[in-house]
Amino acid sequence: MRKLSASLFMSLDGVVDSPQDWHFPYMDDQMMAAIAGTMASTNTILLGRVTFQEWAAYWPHQAADGGMADHINTTPKYVASTTLEKVDWDNSTVIDADLAATVADLKNGSGSDISVTGSGTLVRSLLELDLVDELRLMIHLVVVGRGKRLFADGNGPRGLALVSSETFRSGVLNLIYAPADGHGAAA
Repeated sequence: MRKLSASLFMSLDGVVDSPQDWHFPYMDDQMMAAIAGTMASTNTILLGRVTFQEWAAYWPHQAADGGMADHINTTPKYVASTTLEKVDWDNSTVIDADLAATVADLKNGSGSDISVTGSGTLVRSLLELDLVDELRLMIHLVVVGRGKRLFADGNGPRGLALVSSETFRSGVLNLIYAPADGHGAAA
């Protein structure tokens, strides 16, 4: 079975919204290596509609670089959306039906791991459906003050087990969690 990893940049106060506004001062070679490692282990990308539209406006226009742009542009992408009817970006498919069944089918298919990048609303839904095998959080040393948070009010307790932790020279914490306490695919 393929592993589904969700990766997000997060502020100290739990905000995952609009990282382009606060993330880049912390980008360094350690963070790039961690991102490249995640990319190297995946051959399917799952995105929420908002992140997909942001990426679709940027990545197809980037020159081939043998790295991130090539990976993102050539890897099959699935966008979870109830409002998009079609997408024009190569290798992209809209998931407009049963999200749980479609993601379970992807996980049971052949290939390398599946990555979800950003897409906080989608990640929350996947966590609730116990479909996330690995939660990768890069905690930045900034308090954003407002914005969407990964863990919204109203959800019950959810156990997570720390798989690994690393502190980058920038102070960013690179934390990897797996579901625990009987929750999630890795439990």
